[in-house]
Amino acid sequence: METKVGSLDSCRAATCNDVGCLPSNGPVSAIHSSAAPFNSAEATLGRHIARRLVQIGVTDVFSVPGDFNLTLLDHLIAEPGLNLIGCCNELNAGYAADGYARARGVGACVVTFTVGGLSVLNAIAGAYSENLPVICIVGGPNSNDYGTNRILHHTIGSPDFSQEMRCFQTVTCCQAVVNNLEDAHELIDTAISTALKESKPVYLSVSCNLPAIPHPTFSREPVPFSLSPRLSNKMGLEAAVEAAAEYLNKAVKPVMVGGPKLRVAKAGNAFVQLADASGYALAVMPSAKGLVPEHHPHFIGTYWGAVSTAFCAEIVESADAYLFAGPIFNDYSSVGYSLLLKKEKAIIVQPDRVSIGNGPEFGCILMKDFLTGLSKRLKKNTTAYENYHRIYVCEGQPSKSEPKEPLRVNVLFQHIQKMLSGETAVIAETGDSWFNCQKLRLPQGCGYEFQMQYGSIGWSVGASLGYAQAVPDKRVIACIGDGSFQVTAQDVSTMIRSGQKTIIFLINNGGYTIEVEIHDGPYNVIKNWNYTGLVDAIHNGEGKCWATKVWCEEELMEAIGTATGDKKDCLCFIEVIVHKDDTSKELLEWGSRVSAANSRPPNPQ
Repeated sequence: METKVGSLDSCRAATCNDVGCLPSNGPVSAIHSSAAPFNSAEATLGRHIARRLVQIGVTDVFSVPGDFNLTLLDHLIAEPGLNLIGCCNELNAGYAADGYARARGVGACVVTFTVGGLSVLNAIAGAYSENLPVICIVGGPNSNDYGTNRILHHTIGSPDFSQEMRCFQTVTCCQAVVNNLEDAHELIDTAISTALKESKPVYLSVSCNLPAIPHPTFSREPVPFSLSPRLSNKMGLEAAVEAAAEYLNKAVKPVMVGGPKLRVAKAGNAFVQLADASGYALAVMPSAKGLVPEHHPHFIGTYWGAVSTAFCAEIVESADAYLFAGPIFNDYSSVGYSLLLKKEKAIIVQPDRVSIGNGPEFGCILMKDFLTGLSKRLKKNTTAYENYHRIYVCEGQPSKSEPKEPLRVNVLFQHIQKMLSGETAVIAETGDSWFNCQKLRLPQGCGYEFQMQYGSIGWSVGASLGYAQAVPDKRVIACIGDGSFQVTAQDVSTMIRSGQKTIIFLINNGGYTIEVEIHDGPYNVIKNWNYTGLVDAIHNGEGKCWATKVWCEEELMEAIGTATGDKKDCLCFIEVIVHKDDTSKELLEWGSRVSAANSRPPNPQ
């Protein structure tokens, strides 16, 4: 018995009427292929998925094999434009697809049914929280087993095979179960096009017996995607621009702050255009670091309330008007809800909505259109930046280390700062690296990524793997705490196997420091590993890898010199030994405020 399964209706509304879709400003241009038919042996579902992934800009797929996806993996390997990267576990495969999507605009991973799908689920949830289009493909049960009441392995012992899909429903924007060749083409293309249009992950399950079977719907090169672009409501846009311009032009010292949703709105250039036109002081929220050029002449740093970079919060919070583009105000970004902002002073611009002060609000307006229109209506006003320039005092350097003095974290990041260029990218793991990396000044072209909304420890190992694979001309510098590294360490193996040249700074302070500063307890102390020895064991003489351990500044400088010199073509792992209480002052302040927010007593009934 064959049953057609899938939630095509749940995502059909998000797509256009074409067979498939690719955003006009997406990761790649549409490929205009010839209409020549393929050899019938190539006209299979598996080859269609492979060609479609290449067409949307995915050239690397992160996978973990399992008996339900092996035939599909054969077809992905057979695609000349596709490189299959085997990961050590599904969680890291998902994190790698996340990191890849940040650099390329879209990523993909392939796992097996339920045991793989539920393992990758956490990474897909993180990608959903950060608005990243990730195609999560699961090799599913044989199509003949649907509706038969059979019990299969890799399940929870129920004949209902929909459990996995239901788990994915709240963390993907579209779910499709392909267990019938007749509608497979439509289900696959609808899922992929929805991921691109919504900039969210999608779930695609493919029965294990279908990828190798030819079918007439796969007999030609996939029709290129051409998504209808979203459009602003023209009258609403004009009204919003007029209201915002009137509001801001009356202000004495307005500022503008970029938020993380600049990425999904594809409005980074429009935001910079507005900054150029207005002369306003320009800041970013912490989770938007890397989305706004820090070499901009009016850039004043990261606005993060009490833990902002020097003099930035004073300028933002004393402004009489502030424009936030794509903000997310959660308990972490608001430092335990302690930001000194007033709603009546704020213009909040979201990807498709504008709010001005305590009123009015305008919907169906694209951020990019609004910022572009506003840039033509604002009077030049450099007052806030001049005030910043007037009060700014250059931060002092860390006190000079004594010979062989135990290494301090602020000294470490002083040296990391010197390593940055347009040919590098920084990946910051959840923890004190959030705060230390936030203070790095990014040169033009230097990439920067971290996962603030979801904040999953261990994310950076897989994300570094994916990001480095997506942008091989940049050298990734990953800053990872020992606690986080223990969660996902295995895929350093995949970095070596893939010939990557990432530099990992493993900051070993003996525990979960970020948790210590929120609420301390014995559970924050972890078993110390010989991390350098572990990486040597993983390397095992195969591939290019160099690992070392440093205790003082002199050893750090020598290690960095080697990593950027003789070992510049190797994966370099530098274990940095620091004191367990050596944290940034920002983490100390942030931790106490988040702790206060977490420990609020219940409201009276």
